Amino acid sequence: MNFSIIEVAFQALASNDPDRISAVFTEDAEWLSPPANATVVALKLIDHTLTVTNHMVGRKAIVRFWAEDFPRLFVGDLDVTFHTSHADGVQGIVEATVTATLANGNHYINDYCFVFEFRDGLIHRVREYTDTARGHRMTFGSVPQ
Repeated sequence: MNFSIIEVAFQALASNDPDRISAVFTEDAEWLSPPANATVVALKLIDHTLTVTNHMVGRKAIVRFWAEDFPRLFVGDLDVTFHTSHADGVQGIVEATVTATLANGNHYINDYCFVFEFRDGLIHRVREYTDTARGHRMTFGSVPQ
């Protein structure tokens, strides 16, 4: 296992293609992001019927989020620039900058650290870390109190 599974995963996520996304995750995969992050808050404002959460459990939930929900907020120019990475057969860590155009027309740019756990050549768990205050400022113009 090396960095290539992470590269393939980010290409799949950016494609919004359910089959490509599904192919890189285990059936019982999890994706954990910071609670009350701007993406979750904004998507619930866009469509209050969405059941988006900061802790997605299962391949189907992850695929639905990246193929259907994520593109509602990040509508264009999505780019991920990798800075530092390490991967072995068990775990991978990536520092990256994500840029995009948001549904409200704002330009989004934020730094992330993703920690991946692998199983059987697939991604089993992702822990996402980012500057949530910066994300809120770019998405809403202010940080929630």
